[in-house]
Amino acid sequence: MAPQLSQILVADYGLNEEDLAEAYRLKEEKGGSLGEILVQQENISETQLLEALSRQYGLPLWPQLPLDNIESDFTDKISIQYLKKFHMVPLEYLNPVTAANCGMVPPNSADADKLAAAPGHVIAINDPLNFHALDDLVRLMGLTDFKLVLASRDSILSAINLQYDLRRDSAEQLVQDMQENGSAILSEIEETADLLDDTSEAPIIKLVNHIISQSIKARASDIHVEPYQHSFTVRYRVDGILYDLLSPPKWIQPALISRIKVMAKMNIAEKRLPQDGRFEVKVGDQNIDLRVSTIPTAFGERVVLRLLNKSGSLLELPDIGLNPARLKLIHQLVTSPNGIILVTGPTGSGKTTTLYAVLQSINKPDINIITIEDPIEYQIKGISQIQVNPKIDLTFARGLRSIVRQDPDVILVGEIRDQETAEIAVQSALTGHLVFSTLHTNDSASAITRLVDMGVEPFLISSSVLAVVAQRLVRILCGNCKKPYKPSEIYLQSIGVSPNHFKKRHIYKAAGCEKCIGTGYSGRLGIFEIMVLTDRLKNLILETFDSNQIKAAASREKMMSLRQDGIYKVLQGITTIEEVLRVTQK
Repeated sequence: MAPQLSQILVADYGLNEEDLAEAYRLKEEKGGSLGEILVQQENISETQLLEALSRQYGLPLWPQLPLDNIESDFTDKISIQYLKKFHMVPLEYLNPVTAANCGMVPPNSADADKLAAAPGHVIAINDPLNFHALDDLVRLMGLTDFKLVLASRDSILSAINLQYDLRRDSAEQLVQDMQENGSAILSEIEETADLLDDTSEAPIIKLVNHIISQSIKARASDIHVEPYQHSFTVRYRVDGILYDLLSPPKWIQPALISRIKVMAKMNIAEKRLPQDGRFEVKVGDQNIDLRVSTIPTAFGERVVLRLLNKSGSLLELPDIGLNPARLKLIHQLVTSPNGIILVTGPTGSGKTTTLYAVLQSINKPDINIITIEDPIEYQIKGISQIQVNPKIDLTFARGLRSIVRQDPDVILVGEIRDQETAEIAVQSALTGHLVFSTLHTNDSASAITRLVDMGVEPFLISSSVLAVVAQRLVRILCGNCKKPYKPSEIYLQSIGVSPNHFKKRHIYKAAGCEKCIGTGYSGRLGIFEIMVLTDRLKNLILETFDSNQIKAAASREKMMSLRQDGIYKVLQGITTIEEVLRVTQK
């Protein structure tokens, strides 16, 4: 007679009787399996549970599922929701699977080539007690011969996502199918009661889901739906550059836009006024927050979706593109007891990412950090974050005035937009708080002019502002396809760069390959201009707030400009001269 699961866990994995009794109590009270409860209570690990189940039922445990020689024909017969609900996945292997392939032994072991499964069907399950669901799966697939193995939930979900993604129709194919069945599809869309039902076969739902998933896969930050007189285009922005994704026929436009508006809980009947909404989607193991904005144009509504990957980890300060000397300077500035540090640049230049990286670097239990943002893009553990809400008159200024009464050490104001916010930020800095904020200006020196234009007195600026950091984002060359070349001296002189900088140095240009979707670039990095307000600059601000004079004085204080930092990254082989020219002024 096979031993019980509880006996194996107590005897071989050190599970104590009290934890076991508590798990049994929860099982009686709330239902569920004993093993799952023990894992949730962190009394055992999932691996220990699977090892015990393997012994109890005599099933082999595969620590990893090989996914490089499998067929995916079953995806048309079984829904992805069914497999994810019961944590099981059928795999059809074209070649034999060895013990090393599925992680049963290390690759260099003597048993590495031992056969784990012959070519054919393998069904990986996480819970052997789901035998009813397993029977249904076998019946739906019409299987008579298969091997049953145990696997972790993560490896099963990865296998499910991969196979359904491989079998998914392309966006072009979906549009072609819709064109072939135009009138039937329009009536089907009109008859569909619940457009939010993700299991629906409605082609427009499949098309929108595909556009979103393809954009996420391409690391896009935005999706644009742009209507024209006789056509409309779907584009996505990758690493700051817009690329065409799809140009469906014009008659699909109203249905596609209505679907997006339904997902974002917007008023689909109102097409004359701009609207804002948001929704969340999950693609594999990624949670994506989508902010939706619509505006009426002459040829229909224009829609932009901003994608925020909430599953991605926030960047640390060393990862944003600062060289060691400037990283040390930033560390000195952000550990100051009081003052204002401003980050400037146009929309989409990475200002918020830089400020989050700064906050992460100083986020300690003994420091009280409060932020007011519009919107809160990422939640940071240990930091109190306030969302601006103009509908109830919670503005930056009003929120900042309340924050000061909460005894903060560090305050982040998402953006200084008006005189009131600027004055409260300055007063906060003068009364012992360290304040971070952003401004929309072209360079660091222009931030001073902007504050004066808002009505802040120059003597208050020189007393409170510690530094202004201007930044831009340049695309990083794809390491797989970048090519060295030698730029001509005439070209270098025309952009104001000395050819001597480039002697005996490799300069690279973008080529394009499959890995970077033919762009030649993969990812982005910041270039920075850090203007520290020295005594000389503070005295100058009291005399003049002309940005050209301030910038010239800062350059004499050895401030590295945006262009110079960009050229430094070109010399390191990180980016191209064209990229630096694209984002910087001469």
